[in-house]
Amino acid sequence: MLILSEDPEWIASSRVLYAMRLSHDVESSMFLHDTTVIPTAPSEIDYLCEVVEVSQITKGGRKSTLVAVVREIPLTIFLNDHEIVTLLCTGAHVESLAVGFLTSEGLLQDRDRLGGVEVDHSRQIVRVSSGEDSGFAERLLGRRVITSGCGKGTIFYHVLDSLQSRPVEQHVALRADQVRHLIGELNRRSELYRRSRGVHNCALAQPEKIVLFRADIGRHNAVDMIIGECFLAGLPTQDKILLTTGRITSEILIKCAKAGIPALISRSAATSLALQLARDLKMTVVGYVRGGNMVVYAGGEHIEP
Repeated sequence: MLILSEDPEWIASSRVLYAMRLSHDVESSMFLHDTTVIPTAPSEIDYLCEVVEVSQITKGGRKSTLVAVVREIPLTIFLNDHEIVTLLCTGAHVESLAVGFLTSEGLLQDRDRLGGVEVDHSRQIVRVSSGEDSGFAERLLGRRVITSGCGKGTIFYHVLDSLQSRPVEQHVALRADQVRHLIGELNRRSELYRRSRGVHNCALAQPEKIVLFRADIGRHNAVDMIIGECFLAGLPTQDKILLTTGRITSEILIKCAKAGIPALISRSAATSLALQLARDLKMTVVGYVRGGNMVVYAGGEHIEP
């Protein structure tokens, strides 16, 4: 579900964006990153972009123009009336984002004890209720860590995260051509990125197709949306692959491990700690999938050339 702004100026800017899209001289009146993917009618993407006036400088000089930029809002998550964290995000799929974040941090573990998820649109708050012990959440307050993620991602990361993650027991066998196809499909679905150049993309996939796609200004958020959707829908993850456009860092890998996802594929590179954890957890990690090439960092026995 989207948190839609009620600000008249924001609504007006969205209407301007749509109206300009209907104009016959879009390219001359508005500098967009990729006009080939603009739909002919309003969509969810419209609500995730705002229009701002900027000064564009090219080799030909300077001119004033309008550009589409991705939305960024603060979203505060409560668990059993305890304030847990405020995330910076686009405002899309906030229920799954909140549940995914809490699941990734170990604050939600039993789907049957999930009481409900309520969204306060006006205050940009998500309240999650659970029958699980929330005392753990209280003890974690104040232990937030600024991660290496875009937008200063926040997690309750500590060394026990890796110790609490169990080695995967089920692996996904992949061919190199399937890896290339999946990353290609991830890029093709990235309309919000093509419009704004301001988000990371993430998807849950099987070897032959993408099952679920999400995008957000932070790669951590996009991963949490996927994890939250799986938790809410009871979707099995042990036979799935996580695709991302972001770096493969330790916190992203740990999110996958906690969710039981055995394979992680990215068009970007991996860090040393992520690879150390991947080997310990018996996970498959493939990175830098570009131009038909790829780097198999871990679990190479599960990738067929």
